[in-house]
Amino acid sequence: MNDDPLTRLRELCMAMPEATERISHGAPTWFVRDKKVFVMFQDNHHGDNRTGFWCAAPPGAQEELVGEDPERFYRPPYVGHRGWLGVRLDVSPDWAEIAEIVDQSYRLVAAKRLIAELDARTGG
Repeated sequence: MNDDPLTRLRELCMAMPEATERISHGAPTWFVRDKKVFVMFQDNHHGDNRTGFWCAAPPGAQEELVGEDPERFYRPPYVGHRGWLGVRLDVSPDWAEIAEIVDQSYRLVAAKRLIAELDARTGG
């Protein structure tokens, strides 16, 4: 498996039904149906020395994860006030956990039909 964090994140995101990728705000970003953002890759955003991503998160998840492990999770600028989660990929990434986070983020913004398609693919 590829060790490049962008490549691995891209594989996870593009596995989602009707996911698209394009550059948004200067960074690779994944959308549902090219409209709703569910993940944004970040590499040294404004000199923060982090490689990771920002994603939609369910209510309370940001506070819980940042509180449990502030080395790997953080409140991202611009979207953190909306509950989005920052996830570091340069600090011992747990790719199984990251896959779950990407899946959850997708489910928060995708249409019900796409979630049903995802469930049919994964047996969820």
